[in-house]
Amino acid sequence: MPQARKNKPFTKREDSKGGDSKKKIYKGSKSFKFKPKKKKEDTKTTPLDSSIRLNRFLANSGICSRREADTLISSGAVSVNNEVITKLGTKVSPEDTIHYGGELIQSQRKQYVLLNKPKNYITTMDDPKGRKTVMELVHRACKERIYPVGRLDRATTGLLLFTNDGQMTKRLTHPSGQVTKIYHVNLDKNVSQRHMIEMVEGIQLEDGFSQVDKVSYLPNSSKASISIELHSGRNRIIRRIMEHLGYKVTKLDRVNFAGLTKKDIPRGRFKQLSEQEIGLLHRVCGLQKK
Repeated sequence: MPQARKNKPFTKREDSKGGDSKKKIYKGSKSFKFKPKKKKEDTKTTPLDSSIRLNRFLANSGICSRREADTLISSGAVSVNNEVITKLGTKVSPEDTIHYGGELIQSQRKQYVLLNKPKNYITTMDDPKGRKTVMELVHRACKERIYPVGRLDRATTGLLLFTNDGQMTKRLTHPSGQVTKIYHVNLDKNVSQRHMIEMVEGIQLEDGFSQVDKVSYLPNSSKASISIELHSGRNRIIRRIMEHLGYKVTKLDRVNFAGLTKKDIPRGRFKQLSEQEIGLLHRVCGLQKK
């Protein structure tokens, strides 16, 4: 059995093609990153085009998704400069006036809010049972209507992002996005190195195969406290992995989401993301910031 010091993580190493190598290799604190090739800069100058598709404008305004916007446009419910538009792909500019249902529509400013979620709050816009929701904690963050990106269950604490940027939300929550999340996990007993290796190699759960990217003991703590890094967004995945291995999670805290951390955000508080942090999210999502 491979021997690992308390502060050295077990990590999953990938081959040069980006897939898992057939032979599992466990390293210490080293990690391997594959950098995309830099594209050659285009020296040609092109005029700036501030126009966007009408369906995107409607989605940015918070009315609906892009797909739903296409349905509204096709039905003749949207007008541009007092002219009903039914052609999909129509573009609009900042000078245009857009109406839906007889009301003037204004594109909302993109908002990005990061909450350090406390325990006993559920991730939903509204709860018919009257339980505390995360929206109660961020309702004063901005005037725009924002939505949680993904979810944390009621007992889980830590980072939860809110935004009205539908395209970014889709990229961050889609399985193909490979967005990294790091959790600190406290268990009811010490975690064996054998089980840490199993987590990296992968285990079979009731809804399919699952594995983590990296696992290690937390420094200055007992072996019942570990750090888990993964990109899976499946429901209660960490709790189910640990239960499968015979452990009970006593505390679960998300400390990193897509490169964002809890620095300077007390539990139950939120902050507006800086331009640098928003830029980081755009890079993680593969989006070009507008």
